[in-house]
Amino acid sequence: MIAMVCDGPGTKLREDRRPLPSPGKGELLVKVLACGICRTDLHVIDGEIPAHYPIVPGHEVVGRVLAAGDGVAGFSSGTRVGIPWVGHTCGICAYCRDGRENLCDHPEFTGATRDGGYATHAVADARFCFRLPDELPDAEAAPLLCAGLIGWRAYRMAGDCQHIGLYGFGAAAHILAQIAVWQGRLVYAFTQPNDVAGQEFARSLGCVWAGGSNEAPPTLLDAAIIFAPVGALVPRALKAVRKGGRVICAGIHMTDIPAFAYADLWGERQIRSVANLTREDGVSFLEVATKAGIRPAVTCYPLEKANQAIADVRAGNFNGAVVLIA
Repeated sequence: MIAMVCDGPGTKLREDRRPLPSPGKGELLVKVLACGICRTDLHVIDGEIPAHYPIVPGHEVVGRVLAAGDGVAGFSSGTRVGIPWVGHTCGICAYCRDGRENLCDHPEFTGATRDGGYATHAVADARFCFRLPDELPDAEAAPLLCAGLIGWRAYRMAGDCQHIGLYGFGAAAHILAQIAVWQGRLVYAFTQPNDVAGQEFARSLGCVWAGGSNEAPPTLLDAAIIFAPVGALVPRALKAVRKGGRVICAGIHMTDIPAFAYADLWGERQIRSVANLTREDGVSFLEVATKAGIRPAVTCYPLEKANQAIADVRAGNFNGAVVLIA
């Protein structure tokens, strides 16, 4: 098999040829078909979040089952599956017992603490693999497994809102916008200042307004979700939401939030973070995504061009998501 490996923070990925692994108890061996490049992968590569190096990044993995280890039921050879960020939880800590496995004290994360999908093959805990809807091609299904999933969890935290703002209109926001528009909500897209192409892209997906993150929306929002890893957007979003509104920080990493006036928080406004996901998030999201007819916009690169793809993600050279094809 071929894998693109990160040896440590700040290093470029290197191509590694290694023997085909065998699935252990409760695991699946998967032939990788596509793997999305998520902003979290960049945080892993840059050393901004904990990881076990050397590591094969990638947690938006689409593949087909080649073999199953002992104790696996429900997955036959050839089944198309998705492998998400949460790769394993302990099942015994207080959070797991309370139905909040996303906060597990002893988790494993695909592409960070266990090898992920920047490879031709991957091994995954079968309990954390999702069956994927047949409607989407492999490359379009890949972004659903983190950009879609974490967006969905953040969206549900935002509550029953009519006017919703999305700060950072990238892979996650462009999927979530399609769901919100399908549900009849009014979506306001915030891009980098002067990103005319990004704003036109947002409007093409049904957003009622699109502007720079330094601008105020034309009406106060019921909720705002911040996908960009920029702490300075939190005070700006607070000013954009009405009394009782919510600001949801959806990223796993964010720069420091600057000081802001208490008056901007007053009026029972709320700030919440989103941590990881649960399997229930995955099941409910994939069901809604299928009903809504979500079609992610993707730019594809061959696996061996992973470093170029990562550079283009950093530069924001596209709209939507980037996917590696194994």
